[in-house]
Amino acid sequence: MSDNNKTFDPETHEMCDHKGFEDLNIGDRFVIPSRTIGDANFAAFQLASGDNHPSHYDLEYCQKRGHPNLLAHGFQALIQTAPGAGTFPHIMGDAMIAFLDQSSRFLKPLYLGDTVYPALEITNLERQRTTGIVTMRNTVHNQGRELILEGEQRFLVRLKT
Repeated sequence: MSDNNKTFDPETHEMCDHKGFEDLNIGDRFVIPSRTIGDANFAAFQLASGDNHPSHYDLEYCQKRGHPNLLAHGFQALIQTAPGAGTFPHIMGDAMIAFLDQSSRFLKPLYLGDTVYPALEITNLERQRTTGIVTMRNTVHNQGRELILEGEQRFLVRLKT
């Protein structure tokens, strides 16, 4: 076995090539891997948020109100669009300065057992003097191809120059 410690550089251990603000285009999409929302997701979110409403953990309660399964909190749907779960912040590398803000609309329910398909798409690029603002539409679809969440996220990005 050879000793590769002399040639290995942790600074080059990157997930992907980096881009700058100037390399981005309106319409660029950053798909976040799909995932099925299970019991562990519900339990972790309930623990982290402190939300103890019975619609999130009492199946009988949900079914009496017309829901087929446990109902996820709206923020549980929103967190599926966390940029770091996809490639966008990795692609931006050191050019990424800040996550500025987000807004969202909850269009359909997210239930235990649903599979979600989150994505981010650039809708606006605003160049400033030394930085740029990247505006993205965030979406979450379910396994029935229904749009359950849409919104907007904005990021502050450093220019190359």
